Amino acid sequence: MQKMMTNIKEYEQFSKEGEDWTQAFAQAVEDAEKKGGGTLFVPAGIYKTRSIELKSNMTLYLEAGAELSFLDNIAEYELLTGNFEGITRSMYKPCIYMKHAHNVSIEGHGVINGNGRAWWERIWDKTLEEARPCLVYFEDCEKIKIHNVTLTNSPAWTVHPLFSSDVVISGVTIQNPADSPNTDGINPDSCRNVRISDCVIDVGDDCIAIKAGVEDSLVKKPCENITITNCVMVHGHGGVVIGSEASGGVRNVVVSNCVFQDTDRGIRLKTRRRRGGFMEKLIFSNIVMDRVMCPFVFNMYYFCGKLGKEPWVSDRNPAPVDEGTPSIRDININNVTVINATSCAGVFCGLPERSVENVTISNCNITMDGSREPQVAAMMKMLEPMSGAGFFMRYAKGIVFENVTMHNVSGEEIDMDASVELQRR
Repeated sequence: MQKMMTNIKEYEQFSKEGEDWTQAFAQAVEDAEKKGGGTLFVPAGIYKTRSIELKSNMTLYLEAGAELSFLDNIAEYELLTGNFEGITRSMYKPCIYMKHAHNVSIEGHGVINGNGRAWWERIWDKTLEEARPCLVYFEDCEKIKIHNVTLTNSPAWTVHPLFSSDVVISGVTIQNPADSPNTDGINPDSCRNVRISDCVIDVGDDCIAIKAGVEDSLVKKPCENITITNCVMVHGHGGVVIGSEASGGVRNVVVSNCVFQDTDRGIRLKTRRRRGGFMEKLIFSNIVMDRVMCPFVFNMYYFCGKLGKEPWVSDRNPAPVDEGTPSIRDININNVTVINATSCAGVFCGLPERSVENVTISNCNITMDGSREPQVAAMMKMLEPMSGAGFFMRYAKGIVFENVTMHNVSGEEIDMDASVELQRR
């Protein structure tokens, strides 16, 4: 276990009259590193600070009632080279930061508060010159654990593991306002062996998004062996999302025993031409979705972000198949109950040159609520706003619906053309 425990109060002399604990945390971490690691104990109280960089063999333990409150004096944050949305770029140093570290834990029943509003306002008025910091960011790390803490008001993505392995995130509560930009909950990015469990995530963007780089990423690694279980997702743009950054590929993902409530989409896969990569060997089971706009989205025409409005993104004519052609295949969805879905039951849209392939949905019950104003179910040009509609399918092969029932659907249960191969059992 850890070698020794240090109370941050022992370093109070390094703080600026209790108003800035940045140097106190830096000194405590430095001393612990010299001793080979240990536990940094943070007792109840509010500790205002800028970035804290953790090192190997350390535990940051926040007692109940303890809050790390990150200062919003943006100009005083250090700049470093990091990765955000698949691009290596200059960014403000994350609130909690690790690089090339191993055996690090963030634990306890305290709060990590990013005080993100100053950062969001700079995004809204387009005056922020560098990428915002994530609340917890670690790169090229292994054996990282985040347990029981509350994470709130993140300036950008809340937890961003990058190029890391053996990551455990459990019992964590994440709360960001609904209008906060790009404040995703947990985004494993080109990681391996990640376990997320027993979390409650209520954010302004995707709740959990699994990523693997864009076409311009300097390093393209798969994100693989990911399990997500016993989680509640609330109010995000998507419950569990894969992409749109997926150039390195995403595979071996299991999502089970979760609730999605008031998320825009439920299970959401998004990519586009020239991004390449794959999304495959995915299992979703034992999920309840309540008041979700669209439960199932497989979108290969995703138009948000850089180059998203280029004509080749939405072109419905076949393009040559090459390394930039993405793929979505080999997916099993089982035992899902959907109630009060508002826009449509699902969108399956592959490319004419490469269909969505081999998707089985079984033992699912979907009830629509057509009383809402029509909404656009997926970010793609071919879709019109819908209310209470069934499935919309184009360029999808090997699709199987087994014991799938739908209620209160406006119009046909499945809107498809000759590009779709579907079996209903």
